[in-house]
Amino acid sequence: MAYKDIYDGWKADPEAFWMQAAEEVHWYKKPSKALFDETAPIYEWFSDGLTNTCYNAVDRHVDAGRGDEIAIMHESPITHATKGITYKELQARVSSLAGALKMRGVEKGDRVIIYMPMIPEALEAMLACARIGAVHSVVFGGFAAHELAVRIDDCTPKAIIAASCGLEPNRVVHYKPLLDKAIDMAEHKPEFCVIFQREQEVAKLNEGRDFSWHGFQYGVKPADCVPVEGNHPAYILYTSGTTGQPKGVVRATGGHLVALNWTMKNIYNIDVGDRFWAASDVGWVVGHSYICYGPLIKGAQTIVFEGKPIGTPHAGVFWRIIQNQRVKSFFTAPTALRAIKREDPNGDWIKRYKLHDLQAIFLAGERADPDTIKWAQEKFGVPVIDHWWQTETGWAIAANPLGIEELPVKIGSPSVAMPGYEIEILDEAGHPVKDGELGAIAIKLPLPPGTLQTLWNAEERYKKSYLTTFPGYYETGDAGIKDADGYVYIMARTDDVINVAGHRLSTGAMEEVLSNHPDVAECAVIGVADQLKGQSPLGFLCLNSGCTKDHATIVKEVVTAVRNDIGPVAAFKLACVVDRLPKTRSGKILRGTMVKIADNQPFKMPATIDDPAILDEIKVALQGLGYAKG
Repeated sequence: MAYKDIYDGWKADPEAFWMQAAEEVHWYKKPSKALFDETAPIYEWFSDGLTNTCYNAVDRHVDAGRGDEIAIMHESPITHATKGITYKELQARVSSLAGALKMRGVEKGDRVIIYMPMIPEALEAMLACARIGAVHSVVFGGFAAHELAVRIDDCTPKAIIAASCGLEPNRVVHYKPLLDKAIDMAEHKPEFCVIFQREQEVAKLNEGRDFSWHGFQYGVKPADCVPVEGNHPAYILYTSGTTGQPKGVVRATGGHLVALNWTMKNIYNIDVGDRFWAASDVGWVVGHSYICYGPLIKGAQTIVFEGKPIGTPHAGVFWRIIQNQRVKSFFTAPTALRAIKREDPNGDWIKRYKLHDLQAIFLAGERADPDTIKWAQEKFGVPVIDHWWQTETGWAIAANPLGIEELPVKIGSPSVAMPGYEIEILDEAGHPVKDGELGAIAIKLPLPPGTLQTLWNAEERYKKSYLTTFPGYYETGDAGIKDADGYVYIMARTDDVINVAGHRLSTGAMEEVLSNHPDVAECAVIGVADQLKGQSPLGFLCLNSGCTKDHATIVKEVVTAVRNDIGPVAAFKLACVVDRLPKTRSGKILRGTMVKIADNQPFKMPATIDDPAILDEIKVALQGLGYAKG
């Protein structure tokens, strides 16, 4: 069947579409229907079914006779370790940890915070919670103590599972002192902590509160899977809120299972036994959906990678792992490819490896600039698929569904809406705009299974944040356009649409022009306050390594290019060269923070920032252009 037939089939009868998709996962008791809309605009899916995520991700593959196949491959170029875990071994490890949690009083509905690096034990902790119906909340390993404390107080966990440390290319990140400090700061105190001691750093345990991972499980009876309702929370994942108070996205069990299982084959073309790698972190939504749950629910092999795209040890580490693990489908962030391209513009590292099994590269996390996509298409000769989704949705809103059919790639677009999502581009009054016109991207309610059901203990905030601007729609917070073929183009966050003398312009469109310059490896455009025009655009350029050209010349060339491609209306006159851009650990550029620095406004250091020192470098660069004088 073609994509159009499947999408139209969903639209004609969403209930039948999702009930059919639900047949592919295991239920102890099948749901009576798909959509529960009695409390709209709060929607639920498969609420009266009974299922278990851990059974679907682990035990059912063992029961099907596939226990000796590899479930998880751990690749750590930092510790030089490569280790495989079979489905049968995973079942034994997860049921042992779940049994220990149960013995210590963790029950269905209790929360458990997981604070771990990229090691298989992080996935085992997630699955052990799912096995007994506990609700996990993974916090990015190494997150600041204050941020961890805020999350402890918000979800009030009975237990915290952590590792002694995380490893960066040239340093050890001490997790345990951060954890101790966070517990001191938090009003709520967990009953106990379980610490996985890594050989790189053995942490001091607090008598009576802390247990070592192995000692905690000693002599314990393994736990069986606990059936839970379809609307039982599978996990809480915090996403940064604009107010600085994080938003706990709640994902319900049934819809999560059904949606992720559907995406593995239909979007990523991954089937039972295939090898899939999402190079992300368990602390982010990609890590939840496509390192831990999606591949394992499908019965595929997933890769847990502890390292960086460059510097652990070189710009070829991704390609070495794809060769050695014979990865079929690879998922990463555009920022990772840009980092590699900056180090290895000619692709010399790529040529060293045989990537016979690689069939596609998927990109998500921020806008994939055309330059990076063209570079990857040329170097790998496989489809390079940009797709778009959010922490809140848990899976792709728009994608090119390779497992259904490969649609024509339009560079700059994550392609078309997936079944379950009806995307509209709206003006400020909430009316649909014409094809090709810029507007706010909204999704008609109800959202499909697997998307957020509400925010943890904050239903009013959920409605206010997402459902009130455009009644009947979910507001994505992104701005963009849709063309006549239904392809969506994500141009910017709604906050990044700048108003220059009454013209609404997308900073993303300007960034596209800048990144086309042969010497520019990466760039960002922000709108700064302008007394005359309201706002004016300002560009930051990071150059390719080895570029010797005069900076002033490059700036002049990009200014001319924007004038030619977007027109004088963009009023783009200012740009500067910087060494690096401030980003979150997941690779999003912190444009909002840069705007505040430029406009001398107070700002809160983003909790997810990769390296705070970069903000000082940006301030100096801005002062050179006459901004950030405060």
